[in-house]
Amino acid sequence: MSGTGLARGPLVTALEAAVWAPSPHNTQPWYFEVDGDRVAVFLDPRRVLAIVDPEGREARLSCGAAILNMRVALRAAGRRPVVHLLPDRAAPECLAVVQAGALYRPTPVDAELARAIVRRRSNRRPFADQAVPPGVREALIQAARKEGADLVLLNEPASLDEAAALLRRAEHLQSEDPAFQDELSSWTTDSHESDEGVPVHAGGPRPPAGTLLSLRQYGNPRQRMERPYEPEPLVVVLGSFTDTPLAHVRTGQALQRVLLTAASMGVSASFLSQPIEMPATRTALRELVGGHTYPQAMLRLGYGYPSPPTGRRPAEAVTRRTECGSVPTSGMDGGEDR
Repeated sequence: MSGTGLARGPLVTALEAAVWAPSPHNTQPWYFEVDGDRVAVFLDPRRVLAIVDPEGREARLSCGAAILNMRVALRAAGRRPVVHLLPDRAAPECLAVVQAGALYRPTPVDAELARAIVRRRSNRRPFADQAVPPGVREALIQAARKEGADLVLLNEPASLDEAAALLRRAEHLQSEDPAFQDELSSWTTDSHESDEGVPVHAGGPRPPAGTLLSLRQYGNPRQRMERPYEPEPLVVVLGSFTDTPLAHVRTGQALQRVLLTAASMGVSASFLSQPIEMPATRTALRELVGGHTYPQAMLRLGYGYPSPPTGRRPAEAVTRRTECGSVPTSGMDGGEDR
């Protein structure tokens, strides 16, 4: 990373992994400051979606996912991560400070999750009519629990139908909102070379009328071929037990652990964000999953053909070196990775 003056090492590896985290409309709402052996992870308010994410909840989830990538990369590189979340009350935009801790012997799982970082991508295409087996489902539940989150599988036809109805309702509300459509359009690109936003080619084919799930459309769906989607998708809802900024960052880590675990097992995923982005449908979704957790992400999971990646800004473009002492340290309450 010559642009930051940093020599190759575990922290550079972690930063290069961080930028592959998912984010709404591929906004990549993060930047990093390096001070010695510490990396501070900041929320970039300029990249928070003003219409769809006015409180920055989805942006904090994305930064949490970037932090999980850093943790995974450090462990695979033979260092135990030390992570302090929201380390300074006076700087709420600083979401975490990450350090490379003691030497560590990576496990095969560490290596597999690290390999999945660049393989993981949102797959908006139809999945095969093949059920995700019970063992994989349980592994995804445990991945969420490892990070203190709750993953609910909508296994019953009635609950899946209700979730699909909430999805269609939220999709309709957003389709009728000119401000939402303008924001979506501003982050949709026709370029294959763009390092931000969602390229039209990454979108899936146009689903036939009456398809159960309404996937978000990037670009004009009429310009894409129509293809049937799987009739019985696996839909899951990831929730947190509180709905604070700290919970969002923690649940973002759970989200990414679920996605990396899925990718390592050959399972594709796409986001069904619409019902969580609208207050009324999010409240209804919370009731649907039992009322004990706050929905933070809804995903469609299954087996599909590889989808094209979306671009990312390189790590050196979102990282700068700071003077000693400028990275927040007061009030640290974190610890070594489990």
